[in-house]
Amino acid sequence: MKDTQRILVTGAGGQLGQELVRTLMAVFGEDRIVASDIDRTKGIHFTQCAFEPLNVFSTEHMETIIQHYNIKQVYHLAAILSALGEKDPTSTWQVNLDGLLAVLATAQKMEVERVFWPSSIAVFGTNSPLDNTPQYALRDARTVYGIAKVAGELWCQYYFERYGLDVRCLRYPGLIGYRSLPGGGTTDYAVDIYHHAVKGENFTCYLGPDTRLPMLYMPDAIKAALQLMKAPREKIKVRPGYNIQGMSFTPAEALRSIQRFYPEFRVEYAPDQRQLIADGWPKAVDDEMAFNDWGWEPKYDLDFMTEDMLTHLMEKGVES
Repeated sequence: MKDTQRILVTGAGGQLGQELVRTLMAVFGEDRIVASDIDRTKGIHFTQCAFEPLNVFSTEHMETIIQHYNIKQVYHLAAILSALGEKDPTSTWQVNLDGLLAVLATAQKMEVERVFWPSSIAVFGTNSPLDNTPQYALRDARTVYGIAKVAGELWCQYYFERYGLDVRCLRYPGLIGYRSLPGGGTTDYAVDIYHHAVKGENFTCYLGPDTRLPMLYMPDAIKAALQLMKAPREKIKVRPGYNIQGMSFTPAEALRSIQRFYPEFRVEYAPDQRQLIADGWPKAVDDEMAFNDWGWEPKYDLDFMTEDMLTHLMEKGVES
């Protein structure tokens, strides 16, 4: 990266965004990163790098930011997550799909060199093979979040094939991190459960004990994004979105992993509407193409992640 070139992160105030910005600053330098979010109060998290309040639908403002900072890479993370999205499907479609289109069009116009966009395992549905879901399995999403991700994958592929815009995508599974609270996803129980354990509170899980889902610990999620963006263009064989995961587990297995450190910790199960969403998602995905094309390999399994999560939550204290 040339000295004057910078990276823009949209939706930086979210769970993934805050972690990503920290890592990007560590890798490229604080002066190379521009964080942005529609919520200007999120700027409190980004005192070490430039922060710009940004609504991605304000394309003229986005163009000004790109030109002013000489932005050559964009990580577009602004989105409404799956469970929250079902409460307002129209707004979720607008933010998640139309917002992506605004970023793609602006990036193409402003000659941005590379764009990262997170897709999701939510592109799959009940008619997809849900055990070790193949890279090119049927995408029959049943939530507005997933439907927007399917359409977004196709638009990313279109912009690459039609305009040559180097758009790179990962199909993230559930993401688990200790630095911030979850933001309305179906897999959020896998973050909340650790917070409750450290606080000494029992946990009520909205998914059944045997609901198996693919997951990824946040350090691996960030590593995958940076590794994908660093790979030579000719190595990227999949434009709609690479399958990736770190591990696959159930709430009951997470409980047993936590009980190695908190033997008295207990979980009750009260499945709600999020169970219906989870039942249509893969139990695990086949991410061999990511391994073959650009060397993807996760570091964390369930027990390693549990130990790391609990250690960090105990060190920093958890929110009540």
